[in-house]
Amino acid sequence: MRKEYDFSQGRRGAVIAAAKGKSRITIRLDDDILEWFRQQVDDAGGGSYQTMINGALRAYMESRPEPLEAIVRRVVMEQLQKTSPRQRKARKAA
Repeated sequence: MRKEYDFSQGRRGAVIAAAKGKSRITIRLDDDILEWFRQQVDDAGGGSYQTMINGALRAYMESRPEPLEAIVRRVVMEQLQKTSPRQRKARKAA
């Protein structure tokens, strides 16, 4: 290292802070997945493959079917409606 560099006032970490609402993580992805995203960005003429991965995860998250709790409630209600009033009364008494 050259002697004219003075790091005595230097601080560790990123020079530019990450946007609010973003977190830095370490994640392991399969090589072919990562290469596919990088190729998509390259074919589009540039950009950030990380932003593209974030967008793909967000699209999946937002298109997800109803939550598990809602599915369970719906199935239970459907099953209760299939039973006769007499069976429901007998179950309550038990």
